[in-house]
Amino acid sequence: MKITQQSARRIPILILVCVAFLGGLQAQTKSQKTAARQVRITLLQVNDVYQLSPVDKGKNAGLARVATLRKKVLAESPNTLFLLAGDTISTSVASTIFKGAHIIETWNAMGLDYACLGNHEFDFGDEVLIERMKESKFTWLAANVMDRRTSKTFNNTPPFVIREFDGVKVGLFGLLTTDTNESSKPGKDIRFVDPILTARNIVRQMRAKGAQIIIAVTHLTMSKDKELAATGLADVIVGGHEHELLQSLAGRTPIFKWGADARILGRIDLHVNAATGKLTSLDWAGIPVTEAIADDPTVASIVAGYESKVSVEMDKPIGRTSVELDGRSIANRTGETNLSNYVADVFRQATGADIGFSNGGGMRANKVFAIGSLTKRDVLSMLPFENPVLKIEITGAAVKAALENGVSQVVEESESGRFPQVSGVQFEFDGRKPVGSRVVKVTINNQPLDEKKTYTLATTGYIADGGDGYVMFRSGKRLIAAESSQLDSLVLTNAIQAAGEIAPKIEGRIKRLDK
Repeated sequence: MKITQQSARRIPILILVCVAFLGGLQAQTKSQKTAARQVRITLLQVNDVYQLSPVDKGKNAGLARVATLRKKVLAESPNTLFLLAGDTISTSVASTIFKGAHIIETWNAMGLDYACLGNHEFDFGDEVLIERMKESKFTWLAANVMDRRTSKTFNNTPPFVIREFDGVKVGLFGLLTTDTNESSKPGKDIRFVDPILTARNIVRQMRAKGAQIIIAVTHLTMSKDKELAATGLADVIVGGHEHELLQSLAGRTPIFKWGADARILGRIDLHVNAATGKLTSLDWAGIPVTEAIADDPTVASIVAGYESKVSVEMDKPIGRTSVELDGRSIANRTGETNLSNYVADVFRQATGADIGFSNGGGMRANKVFAIGSLTKRDVLSMLPFENPVLKIEITGAAVKAALENGVSQVVEESESGRFPQVSGVQFEFDGRKPVGSRVVKVTINNQPLDEKKTYTLATTGYIADGGDGYVMFRSGKRLIAAESSQLDSLVLTNAIQAAGEIAPKIEGRIKRLDK
């Protein structure tokens, strides 16, 4: 090819055009790769964790095992957040002794990142909770728990946090059920704001700060979580409060709850478009925490230290049972059980009352006790709240109102801590009827309820003070006051020791007509 002077002048121009074209192709390819690049963010979740050690006779759970799993996932997925969706400081045998310090030290060693306040975080009062929060190396979240004196979040808890993973900004905030006023012991200066209104305000602030993915860490009822999900404010809801394995969806927002005591470690993998910051897909799995998983040695050492401190006294037999005792949470929150029958009987007999009364949520063991020996540890796992057993004088109308309150939250496939467990009472209710008119028949010691008559009733100080919505008991005359009362666990311990052997039954005290 002969190159003329004119064609020679064109060569640099052609080279420049080619360079520009190739550069454009490279930029386009890079842009396409960026647009297609996915960032994986892994959420590890537990909720309602009260026990350090394995449960179910050692077969399931155990925080030393969870620590092993967490390290394994973190090695495989570096963008991992370890989350607790509320309830851990109380209730357990150890918590009655250590007021939650044991569980905080354990979470610190496990590398927990964030925890939402649960209602049982307030069981020992504000001062103890603040002390536990100071000891925490992880961050507590609760955007709707406010201090009336400062109009700021309780103990200056951050309303939200934002973390960045490979250029993707992830925002997290916490919400706690407003029923905490009734189900625990927060101070008078604590105010619980509507969670949905709080979420709308908080998410707006988070978006303004650049958050692209929104994670709500909640301790709410499933119905309230669904209401939050339906707003579309959060990409994922990591929830707690119920003690059952639950997953749901409202709108396009999934909700995850993994039962109690870390029997299952929830894993949620979020796949996010790096260019847009949008969640493109989600994978999830429940990882069983079983005896096949080795203990993390550091966490196991901490757990063993606390266990040894309580074992000497707690593991001494105090009596035995000749039948299995049903201490499962869901059973005691939805119907009559032999264990709650016995507890209500013990309250009534110890005080000489006409009626024994307890709430299903007060039974905390969440297990079936096998035939055989019973220990102080067993009793404290059943009744860990250290509630005094009071005797009050109330009208039949108040008894009827109390039963209505107890079944007011009963719906299909749900549980409620206020569900009533009774002694000296037989009642029938229909969950299909409107709230306030569900109880259709009541007898007191085999006689029809007289709403004008006065009865004596034995119950815990928590219920007598109006806890779980039992406000009708507040006006009752106190025949045995708190300062003169024995604790519920001590009353139960004494009864088992005196009997030597117990064999409570289901007796048809509670009958549900719509089942």
